[in-house]
Amino acid sequence: MCGGEGTRFDGDVEKPLFRVGGVPMVDRVCDALAASQVEDLHAAVSPNAPCTRDHLVDRSGVTTVETPGEGYVADLGSAIEATGGEPVLTVAADLPLLAAGPVDRALDAAVSADGTVRSLSVVVPVALKEQLGVSVDTAMDGVAPTGVNVVGPETESETHVSFDARLAVNANTAADAAVAARLVGEVGTDGP
Repeated sequence: MCGGEGTRFDGDVEKPLFRVGGVPMVDRVCDALAASQVEDLHAAVSPNAPCTRDHLVDRSGVTTVETPGEGYVADLGSAIEATGGEPVLTVAADLPLLAAGPVDRALDAAVSADGTVRSLSVVVPVALKEQLGVSVDTAMDGVAPTGVNVVGPETESETHVSFDARLAVNANTAADAAVAARLVGEVGTDGP
């Protein structure tokens, strides 16, 4: 999901193209997904992020999917429909520390014993986000969404709690991006 305008970054760059450690966040996310179990990579772009669309059009292994730009839920539905339906892993483009290990663990957690894929929402403890010094936009019962989800055929979603700092840093503001830039060298972005 990479259709954000980046209005909270106090700049003129679209959110997915905001650089953390010199690399656009969307490229960091695409690299992590390419290194994971994910088989097909589709970037959901919107009219709100034309530069992101242009940036991704030439990226090898990535297919862009146009969404209406009417908000996360509407764009998500449009992207799922365009890619053939559930199950699908969705990832926000504002996770500059994302790595293959946490992605693969989320995928594994979504597969039940009988092999069916269930909907799953990956969350982190609010305390972890606070310890790292990043913003908490949404929280419930002491956990916050990461932007990593598995959308399966059922409407009910299970919650998978992760304690991985690489999932706790959603760069929603320039201050969050500064934390991510500091951590990019400290938190490994490959391996488990």
